[in-house]
Amino acid sequence: MQVLNPTHEADSPDFALAKRLTGLRGKTVGIISNNKKGTKPFFAAIEKELMETYGVARVVRRAKSNYSAPADAAIMEEARSWDAIISGVGD
Repeated sequence: MQVLNPTHEADSPDFALAKRLTGLRGKTVGIISNNKKGTKPFFAAIEKELMETYGVARVVRRAKSNYSAPADAAIMEEARSWDAIISGVGD
C-alpha cells in the first residue's frame, strides 16, 4: 500500500494571504452560497448579524449556478470589490 502526502511540498510564489481587516464597520461583505435550500435562512441570519452587530455597511449575496462547482467567473470578478467574503454550503 502506498500512502500519499496531500500537502504541497513548497510555498507558491504567487500565493499570499489577504491582509486582515481591522474591523467590519462600514465594510462590504459578500456571501457566496451554493444555493441549496438550507443556505437561505442561514445566510439571512448572518446578514442581519453582520449589519446589526458589526456595523457592516452592505452585504452582497450571490449564489453559484452549480452547487458542486466553483463560483462563476462573474461572481469572482465582482468579489474583487468586496472587503470580505463568506462562502458556505447548506442542505
